[in-house]
Amino acid sequence: MTQLSEAKKGNITAEMITACQDEFISPEELRVNIAGGTAVLPKNKLHNFSNIKAIGKGLRTKVNANLGSSPLDCSIEREKDKLNIAIEAGADSVMDLSTGGDLKMFREMFVANSPVMVGTVPIYGLAAGLIRSQRPIKSMSSDEMFNEIEVQAKSGVDYMTIHCGITRQSIEMLEKSPRLLGMVSRGGTILAKWIRETGKENPFYEKFDTLLDICFEYDITLSLGDGLRPGAIADSTDQAQIEELIILSQLQKRAFNKGVQVIIEGPGHVKLSDIEMNIKLQKSLCNDAPFYVLGPITTDIAPGYDHITSAIGGAVAARAGADFLCYVTPAEHIGLPNLQDVREGVISARIAAHSADICKIPQLQKLDDEMSKARKELDWDAMYELALDPDLLRKRRQLSDIQSDNNVCTMCGDLCAIKLGKVEDKELI
Repeated sequence: MTQLSEAKKGNITAEMITACQDEFISPEELRVNIAGGTAVLPKNKLHNFSNIKAIGKGLRTKVNANLGSSPLDCSIEREKDKLNIAIEAGADSVMDLSTGGDLKMFREMFVANSPVMVGTVPIYGLAAGLIRSQRPIKSMSSDEMFNEIEVQAKSGVDYMTIHCGITRQSIEMLEKSPRLLGMVSRGGTILAKWIRETGKENPFYEKFDTLLDICFEYDITLSLGDGLRPGAIADSTDQAQIEELIILSQLQKRAFNKGVQVIIEGPGHVKLSDIEMNIKLQKSLCNDAPFYVLGPITTDIAPGYDHITSAIGGAVAARAGADFLCYVTPAEHIGLPNLQDVREGVISARIAAHSADICKIPQLQKLDDEMSKARKELDWDAMYELALDPDLLRKRRQLSDIQSDNNVCTMCGDLCAIKLGKVEDKELI
């Protein structure tokens, strides 16, 4: 039984009811969308967590925070702190992308402590183990690949990014393309290297039914990874990217028919003018399956500010129909994010998501209207309550060090337009 198979039978599960509590659709509407493949509810049968969310049609745009260690920084306490920061900042999902330290321990920590869905990229763990054992990538067997999937499924992971669209055909297309930056997907590059060096086909593509059997058994939501996503805006929407998307669209149909929930992953660096077209193309090819995008990042020249470039792209993407935003932190392209980077990444992605959602779900504008009323009344307590990041608002307010009048700020003081407007109203009465 999976959420998809139950939805197809007409059954509303307890998880569907829970997932609708913070939405503006009914459990029956969600069931219909899951049954049609336009929404997913990622939850491993073995993972019990409180904040169950669904992704896709009719739902708020969700935000994921990528966490996890690297070989140069593998403190489990620091990653636990990052998890807590991501949840406090409002992340709907986290992914464990650990490649350093005891990977099993990191994964178990995230699954045990996260109140939201947890995703992974299984090929990372396998490749990291090869490096520690001083084995070449080409020595990896298909049995080892599927065993890693099974191990992570048993550990309670809710969804997995697997690069099934990296095939000999798509690699050939990449090699013929005049790409500026080549491949930037870590998981995609690992598989591409294995394919080139062994001459064999990608096992996740060639034995896709084996993968689906594992996903069905544990109700793993399959996130079909975009290994050929552009890493430079110059490479956006090229033949290699589209070739992989066509392959993913074919695999999405096969997974859906077997009762496995599917998300399609989308591009990273995309020119602003190309974002809407990319979203519509994916939706058209992939039967309106939920679309998961990294950013997109809209310019390549802002390292240190890529939480902003991705929020710009994320808002446009979500408005055009993207369903799931993977945050980008200020550390993108630079290094492993710290605690503050994680917070800023989540908040930036949430701003993008909400900016789009108030266009797609009119009821959500009520929050903005309440904030406007609080500003009109100079009601700072209400503003703190309504703010997306109330801690930052309080800190900035305290920095103003206003002693005499709590109803003004240091921008305008007694020339506050709201205060002057109220005085004028009194004089007119």
